Amino acid sequence: MPHKKTHKSIKDLQRRIAVYEDEAAYKELFFLLFPSLTRFAEGILQSKENAEEIVSDVFIAVWNDRAKLNKIDDLQLYIYVAVKNNAVRKAKQLNKNSTVSLEHIHVEMDSLYQTPEERMLSGETVGKIETAINNLPNKARLILKLAKEDRMKYKDIATLLNISVKTVDNQLAIALKKLASAISEPLRKKK
Repeated sequence: MPHKKTHKSIKDLQRRIAVYEDEAAYKELFFLLFPSLTRFAEGILQSKENAEEIVSDVFIAVWNDRAKLNKIDDLQLYIYVAVKNNAVRKAKQLNKNSTVSLEHIHVEMDSLYQTPEERMLSGETVGKIETAINNLPNKARLILKLAKEDRMKYKDIATLLNISVKTVDNQLAIALKKLASAISEPLRKKK
């Protein structure tokens, strides 16, 4: 079962890396964030190999600058922004004419069902939810992933994507409304 990232645990790992040069804490941080960061970068680059390379390079930079880590207020956001910037730079390098917009970032989501209660949802319901998620516009799916799967704060998502908190809120509302109607639609038809 994937462990939930908490701001507190990332802060603790950050401190252990910066103060004690703790390699175990660095590895824990890496394994905690690597899957989500890779999916995020892959959404920009459309290449798992390039995405993994970008994320690995960012983590190498984090380790190399470990003495300065205590000056970073929100390490998770800092790493996401670094991955985004490097992925956008790489995308432009690979395709000279490309511009990367939120509408073009296509991310895959992990299962949203982490607790035993959530896993008890019927396969049919889970299938409907996953179909609804896959049918969301890229922007809404990306924001849903960052908020619900990566547990980022709305203000951090807004900073990362260069949009307003209101836009984050609106996109999440759209996504959740579509998911709710995907689940309730079959229930209405059965009457």
